[in-house]
Amino acid sequence: MNGSVYLIGAGPGDPELITLKAVRILQTADVVLIDDLVNPQLLGHTRADARIIPVGKRGGCRSTPQAFIQRQMIQEARNGNIVARLKGGDPFMFGRGGEEIVALREAGIAVEVVSGITAGIAAPATLGVPVTHRDWAPGVTFITGHSREGNEVNWAALAATRTTLVIYMGVKNLPDIVGKLLAGGLAEDTPALAVQSGTLAQQREVKATVATLHAAMTAAGIGSPAIVVIGAVADLAQIAAHTESVAKAA
Repeated sequence: MNGSVYLIGAGPGDPELITLKAVRILQTADVVLIDDLVNPQLLGHTRADARIIPVGKRGGCRSTPQAFIQRQMIQEARNGNIVARLKGGDPFMFGRGGEEIVALREAGIAVEVVSGITAGIAAPATLGVPVTHRDWAPGVTFITGHSREGNEVNWAALAATRTTLVIYMGVKNLPDIVGKLLAGGLAEDTPALAVQSGTLAQQREVKATVATLHAAMTAAGIGSPAIVVIGAVADLAQIAAHTESVAKAA
């Protein structure tokens, strides 16, 4: 008999920001496929005899091919195992969970999604920033800064929405993204924020305007993995005084 697969969101990094359901499933799993950005402390919830398989995927680094991950899950489930696919954040928020659930269903494998807290909400929240606000942001757009060729983001259209823009995987392409937003009519003094390693002890952040954000990040040494927030709500960020001074200097 086939086993089953759980696509589990591990949350944004803080090991306490994982759901009780995710912990319960980890305690029963025979095999755990763990992403690179998952806090390794979460493996403390697994069985002592569970097999742990690292399947890291990091931009700019050597990564485990997605096709291999999917084949591994299918094979382990066909061997009768309970498989936990442990992903940073939420499985369906830029985590390729959509690709995996399709592959598993096509293979006839039972699969369940266990949602997790995504960094795009949790990271700005650590600084008191709500991604929506009925006076300043009628909505929020979660967007990738690293889109696949042929499926490029229309940044000019996003500039006109007046929604908070929360950009994942956007550090490398930020100058180009900002240029397109400004060309689309976004004001240069629009508040902006970047949070690196959000919710973790090593979290770092910088607050600026959209026009000065990249320079402020460079001056502060902030890089990936980072969440970028652009919109009026970013002005609510309460950050350390030394980080403020870096942003102003930039």
